[in-house]
Amino acid sequence: MDLSTLTLRPVRENDLDFLGDFLSDPYIAGEFGWHGFSDPRRWARLWRETGLLADEKSALLVASGEERLGFVAWTKVVATRITHHFNFGIALHPDHRGRGVGTEAQRLLIRYLFAYTQVHRLEADTEVDNIAEQRALEKLGLTREGILRQVAFRDGAWRDGVRYSILRTDPQP
Repeated sequence: MDLSTLTLRPVRENDLDFLGDFLSDPYIAGEFGWHGFSDPRRWARLWRETGLLADEKSALLVASGEERLGFVAWTKVVATRITHHFNFGIALHPDHRGRGVGTEAQRLLIRYLFAYTQVHRLEADTEVDNIAEQRALEKLGLTREGILRQVAFRDGAWRDGVRYSILRTDPQP
């Protein structure tokens, strides 16, 4: 795949079934994204309410032309009464993992969030065993901040996480 054709775009109504598969199919969600069955109509409800673009939580589709590859999302994290930042993540369809798509999509998201919001800090979390995502975040210049002990429950066990961050004043990917 030519990564130069990769785009982030708002979710359209005809994308909702594609997104729903990440909540109803363990293979599509992937080892680190599968946390048990969830209501696949959740995406449709949120899309009807906000178009999946809201102050508190947003998502964009990762695409190459008309081909859907996955999605990126970010959530507002309130740090103080007057300060917030975003925590972001990505989910890719299995057909598009391991080819640089995730790194490039997250690069586009970081650039977008720093260009069109006033946040100074972006952060991303992943499981300690998700080496591919850690490599992608490090390739993008994010700083590894530390381990979050037993922060996520998945597949019958509590999992440690790793937090990364990038600041507006850091070199940009």
